[in-house]
Amino acid sequence: MTAAVLAWNKILRPLDVILFVIMYLIAGFGVTGGYHRLFTHRSFTCPVFIRALFGIAGSMAVQGPLFFWVATHRRHHQHSDVQGDPHSPHEHGEGMKGLMLGFWHAHMGWMFRGADAMTVRSLPDLSKDPVARVIHRGFVWWALTGLVLPGILGGLITQSWMGAFTGFLWGGLARVFMGHHATWSVNSICHLWGTRPFSTRDESRNNAAVAVVSLGEGWHNNHHAHPQSARHGLRWYQFDMTWILIRTLNLFGLASNLQLAH
Repeated sequence: MTAAVLAWNKILRPLDVILFVIMYLIAGFGVTGGYHRLFTHRSFTCPVFIRALFGIAGSMAVQGPLFFWVATHRRHHQHSDVQGDPHSPHEHGEGMKGLMLGFWHAHMGWMFRGADAMTVRSLPDLSKDPVARVIHRGFVWWALTGLVLPGILGGLITQSWMGAFTGFLWGGLARVFMGHHATWSVNSICHLWGTRPFSTRDESRNNAAVAVVSLGEGWHNNHHAHPQSARHGLRWYQFDMTWILIRTLNLFGLASNLQLAH
């Protein structure tokens, strides 16, 4: 709300936009490339320092500690759109009321359902990974760093407290807000509206608009058909920014063993 008021009153500097975009991409790729494709599905491998950077960047998105995020998403795949799915929009009643209740649950409501739905399952692969353990245990510090860093940069570049405040507001709080809704839209919109080129056992769908804001995660039906694929945009016209990043790392020898749909 504060960010919207400042923007309305033209207290929005180009620097604030730059900080927002940079932090959105860093945290976004941390979730899509790190939390999701690297740690959850093991779609590719990379050197220790790249794994660490992905994990830290994902923590800056403030979507929960690494083990919690991975466990929740793996459970989603195990029980997609049936009982046990942490955030399915289905089975919440009929008609418009059921649709709205389902959308709310899939988008945000699932986080308020209590510990039973959110229990972190056994993760033997990550529990044995020292990098993953450090990332998981340091979540609060990485998250705070992601919030404070754009404020520090804004203050140093503008040499003002207002620059620090708006940097924190746009590069920190507003960026987290938008990043959350981009990720939640994959849970909600991409299980309700879109195309289904693959006949999966769930209601996953491809949605181009969500794919843009979620850096490629919106090609969700593709993903459910080929969960381990490092590339979600399987057609030339399906823009997948996270795949472009992974492929670039691969070209420079910083990502290998890429798992792809065949």
